[in-house]
Amino acid sequence: MTRTLLVLNGPNLNLLGTREPATYGHETLADIEALCQRSAAEHGLALEFRQTNHEGELLDWIHQARGRHAGIVINPAAWTHTSVAIRDALAAVELPVIEVHLSNVHKREEFRHHSFVSAIAVGVLAGFGAHGYRLAIEHFAHLLKA
Repeated sequence: MTRTLLVLNGPNLNLLGTREPATYGHETLADIEALCQRSAAEHGLALEFRQTNHEGELLDWIHQARGRHAGIVINPAAWTHTSVAIRDALAAVELPVIEVHLSNVHKREEFRHHSFVSAIAVGVLAGFGAHGYRLAIEHFAHLLKA
C-alpha cells in the first residue's frame, strides 16, 4: 500500500501571507507546504502538495489519486460551499479524505457554514490555521498504522 498523501488546495490560496492575514494568517502557501513536508517525513510518509485556481484541474488531480495515494488532505477553499463536482470526485476515488480550513468557517458568513465535502470526509479541521494541515497528516499517519 502506498504511503503517499495528496494535499490539495483550492482557489486563492496562492495568495496566502498577503490575503486577509487577520483571517488566514501570515503563513504563505510555501510555508504550509514546508510544514506538511516536515510532518509527513516525521511519520515516514511521502507527500504531494498542489494548488490550483481551476476546478477542472483539481478534479483531474483527485481522479488521478486512486491507486497512487493513501489519502487526500484538501482545503477546497471557496469550492467547499459550491462544488458538488469536487464532492462527487472525492467520493468516487474511494480514498479517505480530511477537509482542512485555515479559518473557522462557522464564525464567518452564513454561506460558508455549508460544506459539500464534509459529509464524505473522515474528519474536518477548521480554525487551526496552518496547524490544521499538520493535524490532518498526523491523523493519516495514525490511520495507516491501524
